[in-house]
Amino acid sequence: MAAPCVFCGAAGFYRFFLGSRVPLAQRQGIWKAAAAAELQTGTRSQIVRLKHVTVVTTKKNVAASRHETYTADFIKKQLEEFNIGKRHLANMMGEDPETFTQEDIDRAVVYLFPSGLFEKRARPVMKHPDHIFPKQRAIQWGEDGRPFHFLFYTGKQSYYSLMHEAYGKLLDIEKRQNQLQAEGLDLEKTKTKDLIGSRWLIKEELEEMLVEKLSDQDYAQFIRLLERFSTLRCGAAEEEFVQRFRKSITIQSKKQLIEPLQYDDQGMAFSTSEGKRKSAKAEVVVYERGNGKIKVNGVDYLLYFPVTQDREQLMFPFHFLDRLGKHDMNCTVSGGGRSAQAGAIRLATAKALCSFVTEDEVEWMRQAGLLTTDPRVRERKKPGQEGARRKFTWKKR
Repeated sequence: MAAPCVFCGAAGFYRFFLGSRVPLAQRQGIWKAAAAAELQTGTRSQIVRLKHVTVVTTKKNVAASRHETYTADFIKKQLEEFNIGKRHLANMMGEDPETFTQEDIDRAVVYLFPSGLFEKRARPVMKHPDHIFPKQRAIQWGEDGRPFHFLFYTGKQSYYSLMHEAYGKLLDIEKRQNQLQAEGLDLEKTKTKDLIGSRWLIKEELEEMLVEKLSDQDYAQFIRLLERFSTLRCGAAEEEFVQRFRKSITIQSKKQLIEPLQYDDQGMAFSTSEGKRKSAKAEVVVYERGNGKIKVNGVDYLLYFPVTQDREQLMFPFHFLDRLGKHDMNCTVSGGGRSAQAGAIRLATAKALCSFVTEDEVEWMRQAGLLTTDPRVRERKKPGQEGARRKFTWKKR
């Protein structure tokens, strides 16, 4: 620490000594030269430090922002390792490797490698390489640097190409219908196609199919274009094109337990069912044929339910299926009030009618809420309150 201090002191004394012996102009030149030398030395040290920091930062960022590419050989190797691991896992669990599904793999991993981690993504998993490594787009240009597709510079060539194809098919259908009308052929009014049992692909699934990022507006515009096909008479090719963008779902009505038909001594088919609402319980017997006679506990329903709203609740399943006056029904109900009893009979009637209708009609009933038990009950009174929600009147004195 002493050497630099002596050096600085000597330099200052030398400058002071020169200042007393040389003219002012020369003194300014000497000071400028000394300041330039000091500035150059300080700048060099700063540049060295900046270069060092920049290199370190660049190394960190490059590794983090690099877009990894997966070659075909890499995916093939990962697939081979996955098949080997699946076979070993099946042998450990005593299962057949050929019929070992992904659900069996997940169950085996949870059993063999129990984990108490709350974050699901941190738990051990074993998935197919297609689920782990994202799909990548193939090279879009040739050796001369020119793109293969004429929509390359739109930034969404797959999306706009698909829109172009769909709109072309739509124009062909309309042109064909106009030709038939010009020839004088009668066209039946096309009904909206029934799409129960499937749904449109969501935006993420469509992006995975096209390997492109889409905006909400692009996705909505494409779905609106596809929905126009359902209002037109399409051929087999157009139907197949539309089904590419629909995904089948499990119809909840198939899980509905439908009572089998029974027959009485006279050979009349009937169906029985039960329903609940609050504390009321109902049992109904719906006959296949009849003229609309309905009895509740041996009394006509018009006398048993004096309130019009309760009668409407009772008759709603028949009205919904357009079967008013086509069935006879006997009901036995107990507990609860008249409103709860009407709700219990309505649920039991809807379940019994499932034996006489098609699967599509059962699904419509489920979507309308006719096959769902109403869970609402009276809310209990709270201590320190006048009722379930009502508070005592507050008095200042």
